[in-house]
Amino acid sequence: MADSGSKTQSPHIALFPSSGMGHLTPFLRLAATLSNQNFHVTVITFHPTVSFTESKILSSFFSAFPQITSKEFHLLPFDPSTVNSKDPFFLQFEAIRRSAPLLSPLFSSLSPPLSALITDITLASSFLPITSNLHLPNYILFTSSAKMLAFLTYYPSLIDTITNTTEIGDEIKIPGLSTIPKSLIPPLLLDLTKLFTTQFIENGRKIIESNGVLINTFNTLEPESLKALNEGKVIKGLPPVIPIGPLVPCDFEKGSPLLWLDDQPEGSVVYVSFGSRTAMSREQIRELGVGLVKSGCRFVWVVKDSKVDTEDEEDLEVVLGNGLVEEVKKKGIVMKGWIDQEEVLSHQAVSGFVSHCGWNSVSEAAWHGVSMLAWPQHGDQMINADVVRKSGLGMWVESWVGGNLVKGEEIGEKIKELMEDEGLRLKAAHLRDEARKAVDVGGSSEVGLLKLRKDLEPAM
Repeated sequence: MADSGSKTQSPHIALFPSSGMGHLTPFLRLAATLSNQNFHVTVITFHPTVSFTESKILSSFFSAFPQITSKEFHLLPFDPSTVNSKDPFFLQFEAIRRSAPLLSPLFSSLSPPLSALITDITLASSFLPITSNLHLPNYILFTSSAKMLAFLTYYPSLIDTITNTTEIGDEIKIPGLSTIPKSLIPPLLLDLTKLFTTQFIENGRKIIESNGVLINTFNTLEPESLKALNEGKVIKGLPPVIPIGPLVPCDFEKGSPLLWLDDQPEGSVVYVSFGSRTAMSREQIRELGVGLVKSGCRFVWVVKDSKVDTEDEEDLEVVLGNGLVEEVKKKGIVMKGWIDQEEVLSHQAVSGFVSHCGWNSVSEAAWHGVSMLAWPQHGDQMINADVVRKSGLGMWVESWVGGNLVKGEEIGEKIKELMEDEGLRLKAAHLRDEARKAVDVGGSSEVGLLKLRKDLEPAM
């Protein structure tokens, strides 16, 4: 291999993210990490994006990293009525998958020639056959927890043994892991007619054909799952699962600092956010507001009223009601739209995080040692919440799952408990220290990326 500082003779890796900030964010952080380690990096994007936030972060990213090549992938026309889904992000997954035949000429147009592709898990089943025909190494970036990866790889074999998902018992025993209650499985995956479910099962079957699985986690956070996956207990023949996390937020993601936090005592503020895709009912949003007031804690609260940010147009006064808006402003800040989560979680005033448990949020909480009150809503979030609880990063009230209205008084009590639990705070601080060791010299993340470079050397 030539001098690693020589850009044209370093491994050339293209990254192909999928739709949604939960997928895009870790891809961009990985691209930045690879570029800083002297890989030649291309990021392939598709247009139009589903959300304004996606467009904004892509623009900021390419401005911050002019050395990274941007390549647009133009999608084929797609009739959404041909599939059983109305979710705009799932439909975008499908549009990208159906455009896979256009990949070969796109890859051929890249210079220098590609050493490998890193593909989003949602695109695995449609992209892996193409890269195999091109003899192009293809690594999967899995954007959720190792425990969710174990479920993804095991679920197709479970489905093969039954005729209907009603036959699944109350608990699922994944080889090498502790039992997973059926209640933690995303309800969508129990309906085999749904678009997301067919995509999920196809990707779970196909992942075994990849060259490796990169995952945004670290050993101390998920030792059991990583061990089971890499020892071949979950499924035989799975390629190496390489922990490369936590993927550290980049400077380009930063927004304006929240100056209000500077005036708050250390460890006194709870941050409340349910991510870029999770929208609660208005009734539940108002109960959450009541709970924040009753907790007596200072807080920063991001209110989300719709699944896609371009549709999130109602004023706070309409969503919450004028009276509640005035009440919450006495103890904290409430806002709509995008906020620099990294800026908030890194602030010394913040010591608690009420979260939906999207994996990026869990990873960032671990990175900063901020205790979590898990309130998962859908998708992988319940399994991620289980990781939060078992790792000691936070607490989870399982009875809140299922769509029943959680009253403000109970929410307030749990937030108060989170903020006063010194044991949780110490465990979160320990995970913060372990997360930083993972990305330091000799840590699991650095070792994982060195393994990736070594694997690609013969292909150069």
